[in-house]
Amino acid sequence: MGKLIFATGNKGKLKEVKQIFENTSYEIIAPFELGNDVDVEETETTFEGNAFLKAKAIYDIYRTPVIADDSGLEVDALDGVPGVYSARYAGKNCTFDDNNNKLLKVLNNPSLPRTARFVACAIFYDGTKKIVSTGYLEGSIAHEKTGAMGFGYDPVFIPKGADRTLGQYSFEEKNKMSHRYKAFEGLKEKMKQLT
Repeated sequence: MGKLIFATGNKGKLKEVKQIFENTSYEIIAPFELGNDVDVEETETTFEGNAFLKAKAIYDIYRTPVIADDSGLEVDALDGVPGVYSARYAGKNCTFDDNNNKLLKVLNNPSLPRTARFVACAIFYDGTKKIVSTGYLEGSIAHEKTGAMGFGYDPVFIPKGADRTLGQYSFEEKNKMSHRYKAFEGLKEKMKQLT
């Protein structure tokens, strides 16, 4: 089994990605599981740019193949904001609740459309080859936070065609449809060409 380092410090993301790769020949391990709390500053303006920053930074430390992702929420009424700034939408060191509260406050106008999408860009990098896959989950922003499952914007995001927020989905339900699932499933398929 080959080791793949997943460039994340987010335990929720790690759990999702480990499940996606569980029936493959790869063992997914995060830097913090190796005793390294690397925090790569996301300075790019695209999801792919930030994902590659993380992948390259971790590859440069371990010289082992790396997977990384960057993801966020794009709200149509806000011209794609918070986008790549989703994790720090309410400011530096903000919590998930801070971000959700700010978003609900900004959208507190009946004339604004509430359509939105989650975007995830996943990358494999081994020092020479770079493989990219992007996944989307279309939906809309709820009027209030509901549900305690998941993380991030899950309590305010209603997938298209659904009647509940991602915060009300079980881990297994969410992981079969999420933007991250789609991005990493696509990446996994593309990676099969490496062997």
